[in-house]
Amino acid sequence: MGVSGSGKSTIGSRLAKVLSTPFFDGDDFHPEANVTKMSNGIPLNDEDRYGWLQTLNKLAKEQLQKNSCVIVCSALKRSYRKILSEGIISNIKWVYLSGSFNQIKERINKRSNHFMSSELLQSQFDTLECPQDAIIIDISLSPEDIVEKIRNEIEVKSEFGLFGLGVIGKSLSRNLAQKGFNISIFNREVKGSEENVAIDFKNTHPELEKSQPFSNIEAFVNSLQTPRRIMLMVNAGKITDMVIDDLIPYLSNGDIIIDGGNSNYLKTKERYDYLKLKNINFIGVGVSGGEEGALKGPSIMPGGNKETYELVRPYLEGIAAKDANGLPCCTYVGEEGSGHFVKMVHNGIEYVEMQLLAEVYDIFKTKGKNPDDIANIFESWKSDVDSYLLGITIDILRKKDGNDWLLNKIVDKAGNKGTGNWTTIATAQLGAPSTLIASALFTRYTSFYKEERLYASENFGITHSELSLNSDDVLNAYQFARIMNHYQGLKLISEAGKAYNWTLNLSEIARIWTNGCIIKSDFVEELIPVLKEDDNILTNQSIISQLKALKPSINKVVVECVLSGLPVVCLSDSVNFLNAYTTSNSSANIIQAQRDYFGAHTYQRTDDPSGDFHHTDWN
Repeated sequence: MGVSGSGKSTIGSRLAKVLSTPFFDGDDFHPEANVTKMSNGIPLNDEDRYGWLQTLNKLAKEQLQKNSCVIVCSALKRSYRKILSEGIISNIKWVYLSGSFNQIKERINKRSNHFMSSELLQSQFDTLECPQDAIIIDISLSPEDIVEKIRNEIEVKSEFGLFGLGVIGKSLSRNLAQKGFNISIFNREVKGSEENVAIDFKNTHPELEKSQPFSNIEAFVNSLQTPRRIMLMVNAGKITDMVIDDLIPYLSNGDIIIDGGNSNYLKTKERYDYLKLKNINFIGVGVSGGEEGALKGPSIMPGGNKETYELVRPYLEGIAAKDANGLPCCTYVGEEGSGHFVKMVHNGIEYVEMQLLAEVYDIFKTKGKNPDDIANIFESWKSDVDSYLLGITIDILRKKDGNDWLLNKIVDKAGNKGTGNWTTIATAQLGAPSTLIASALFTRYTSFYKEERLYASENFGITHSELSLNSDDVLNAYQFARIMNHYQGLKLISEAGKAYNWTLNLSEIARIWTNGCIIKSDFVEELIPVLKEDDNILTNQSIISQLKALKPSINKVVVECVLSGLPVVCLSDSVNFLNAYTTSNSSANIIQAQRDYFGAHTYQRTDDPSGDFHHTDWN
């Protein structure tokens, strides 16, 4: 605002460009009668201005529904500014361009083709009531300096909101702030147990200095630019639905909710459809990397509407880890719940990778190696099979607690958070043979029966006989099983894409798994070009050659372990799967005959090329 000639249009248009927001010149909205009156040298009165001011107020309200804007107009009286602010007073920041009469008159006289002449300038100064609640700017400064001064003083709303300050939520908040994003952070308040969480968290980390902390949902939502981008980092399940319902009353059409938790992909589809009916966009995002990955750069797997993804892309790609070529380990995965599905399968692959390392550890332990010895063996393997999980396992093996290794003091009961269970259910529903994931999951379940295992150990008296395996035998078996694990996981993703009509790029999915996530490894990097050729890695001649070379070792390892009484569930499953997969004529024919016998399920005949189904009366 300011008198005519103060530079409102020049400054306003430049400021709007800097803020990436629409610009409107109030003069363009004067009715023809007002323009005619001023062109004839007649000052406007309050009645003339009333309809014009109402028009600008309506314009401001419309723009606030979309995002924000910069509007310039004289707004000389307090009463004028009251009309302009009607219903949106908390969303307005006034900027007053202040200059002397002579300074502004000189500027007006230099303007051409404008209906406001310098003769009317005195009437404007006579009408002017200087605002008390505005950013006041001296027009003697250069336009560049004026815009910069306004930009620094104006309270810009946050670009991105993060809801939930658990371990991962805190790390992601710091990551966003470190990348230069203006963020709002929210955490609930529970009197006596969870108080001032957001404020205390902000005050603990210097990078969060410009962030806005909240414990009130309405204030949190209102602190964000529109369309609002809110990432939920809360527990999957009912909590996620409760939070969404709490947010909805304060959201506007086109706002975006991003679920960054480990949600079930089918629930993600339901939430996507539910929020679509309310004109709110929903993105399901898988985030892998744990606390450290979330802070330094996770692998991010987003699924949902492609256009909606583009609105959150700068933020997700900005905080993601970088691959070997400097590209973000974040890509648009596909439609609806595909992002959470891919993250779920990622976790299933992770279950198997962890189980395989546990089985390998058990083999060496049975051979009399202590944790340091095993760590040294694993260290020597890194040139062949390096991975994040191998690296942390080496650290775990070397960790001492007093005079003993800490690992020896950890109870052998492995927990899970449900994603392995979901993956196993999904592979059964889709009819994909992800046997290793199921085996890894059920091995964890078995571990939880600690008391029964102790009793069974006494009753059965199984002792482990000596193993003649060497380190190379075990390494080769481990490599073999890892190839089968990745084949099965990727096959499951491929089958889901077909079943749900998702457009998935397995090579891109492998690429974003090369850094920032739990299953990052050299082998995943090798799969990127392989998957560009075919979604089925077992058609690749190089991988076929590797498996053929490694198979004698996996056979030897599994046979010796079984004979020794040592459980190697996933190592065994990997070779059994390939044996079944490569059998041209399997024993499934007798199963189908049995099905036809008791249930008349029919069968196809090898001597009938038509593929017709037959039934036999077997009695």
